Amino acid sequence: MNKNKQEIGDDYRQLQIKIFARTAVLMFVAIVIVWCIYNSLIHGRFADAVVRLLENYVYGDYDTALQIYQLVFRNNKIFLLMIAVLLIFWIVLWIYLAGFTEYFIEINRGIDALIEENTGDIVLPSELAATEKKINSIKHTLEQRKMAAEIAEQRKNDLVVYLAHDLKTPLTSVIGYLTLLRDENQISEELREKYLSISLDKAERLEDLINEFFEITRFNLSNITLEYSQVNLTRLLEQLTYEFKPILSEKNLECALQIAPNVMIRCDVDKMQRVFDNLLRNAVNYSFDNTKIRITAVQEDHNIRITFTNNGNTIPEEKLNRIFEQFYRLDTARSSRNGGAGLGLAIAKEIITLHGGAITARSEKEIIEFEVVVPLS
Repeated sequence: MNKNKQEIGDDYRQLQIKIFARTAVLMFVAIVIVWCIYNSLIHGRFADAVVRLLENYVYGDYDTALQIYQLVFRNNKIFLLMIAVLLIFWIVLWIYLAGFTEYFIEINRGIDALIEENTGDIVLPSELAATEKKINSIKHTLEQRKMAAEIAEQRKNDLVVYLAHDLKTPLTSVIGYLTLLRDENQISEELREKYLSISLDKAERLEDLINEFFEITRFNLSNITLEYSQVNLTRLLEQLTYEFKPILSEKNLECALQIAPNVMIRCDVDKMQRVFDNLLRNAVNYSFDNTKIRITAVQEDHNIRITFTNNGNTIPEEKLNRIFEQFYRLDTARSSRNGGAGLGLAIAKEIITLHGGAITARSEKEIIEFEVVVPLS
């Protein structure tokens, strides 16, 4: 939240007080010096010293020395005073600006420490406490971002290594069974069908792994942009559930869709379809067999609220908090078919955010629910 002018003024109150005090002292000293010079030009020790100097070393006569002093100094006292005032002004201005320069030097030192990524907090003079706080806040934010980027990069590298390793298993199986089919002349039709079925299954798994490689590359090399159009959300979700029937049947799952007829929204249909595809695929992967997946869409004023609910193992809170992170896999088992590249939900969140909506996840009592809220227009 942005601070108002009053709060910003309060943050720099100590600096204002110190600058005001320094200015007041310099002005007082300057006035005293000018007053002393003015009086010395008229009378006092300065006048006596000048007259004595002229008498002893120049003219040798007191009256002549006094006359010369009056002619040169007293008669030109205004001019001399102006020169003195100008000189004092430059001296005071130099001292005044030197004080400001010290603050800039300290701030630059703090910025240098920020750039050099020095450990520990940056310490500035007490009157620059507000600036010190801001610089340290930036420092901590940059450190957190750097750490998050390093973690994401390491997680990505680990996934690439895992996927590369996992590519060998289905590929080896495909080559092995196809070799058997080629070399075995007397193989039975039943065994041939079995080998072909296994080879196809392994080839499909190989395709999934290769697609995950491309998914990682696309996520890092492209920015998601939206192309809006008017879309019938009801038909979009009906088509999605129909296309998933073969996948649902593998685990004997049922998908129940509850939405009003002809609900229209304005969105990027391809991107939104990708979000719903990811959420439904996620629900299928982590559902118990022989259970029901529920998709519900409810219109609320200017928004539409869509929920995907399934029965599955309760997701721990610490995993639930990270479920939308890049390259975070809920199932970290390398041999699991459920463990993808960890990008589906991260991309879904980015797409929903770009639409001005929000996506959240909840899990308790073996019920998992993803909720998407997007504007209707």
